[in-house]
Amino acid sequence: MDVATNLRHIRQNIEQACEKSNRNPEDITIIGVTKYVTIERTEELINAGIKNLGENRLEGFLDKHEYIQDKAIWHFIGTLQSRKVKEVIGNVDVIHSLDRVSLAKEINKRAAAPVDCFVQVNISGEESKHGLAPDEILSFIKKMEVYSNVRVAGLMTMAPHIDDEDKLRKIFRQLASLRDSIKAEQLPYAPCNYLSMGMSNDYQLAVEEGATHIRIGSSLVGS
Repeated sequence: MDVATNLRHIRQNIEQACEKSNRNPEDITIIGVTKYVTIERTEELINAGIKNLGENRLEGFLDKHEYIQDKAIWHFIGTLQSRKVKEVIGNVDVIHSLDRVSLAKEINKRAAAPVDCFVQVNISGEESKHGLAPDEILSFIKKMEVYSNVRVAGLMTMAPHIDDEDKLRKIFRQLASLRDSIKAEQLPYAPCNYLSMGMSNDYQLAVEEGATHIRIGSSLVGS
């Protein structure tokens, strides 16, 4: 199927999820994950109406960025090594994987203006996943006050690739609850309005549980 057909199907699913949870589909940002696809396929995605693109590794991303440039809003959604920050800053609009002070320090040093960052939380506790433990989040975010070029826009998590709906909902609810508690702190450098959660296999559940940004790859652009 072509990208436009896939996108129509995804939008229908989002509308159904929003109907169930009394939400507005316009509040959901679809990030098209283009890490494994060609520049041509990425352009097809942009032409279909997806302007938010997600990449998780520098290989391939910089070539795409050079070609597409500001026709897209670029999200870096993968683990970011501190030494690679200098190659990312200026080329991405949003970073979804802030998980340590050394990374915040490097972003702050390299950026010319505040960068929207999602703090990555390892809700599931899987050893294979990056991110901070839920009980570390508040103290970590409070440390961000001294980094004027880091703005904590929200929280991000990666749920395990499982079919257990109850378990997935629990993970998404926990992230939403954590976001609400940070938001209640009313920290000017950490508005924490957004939730980046949900991928091709579980985005409908994520939307029902409050996701504002969903990261869709295979079901949108193919694998």
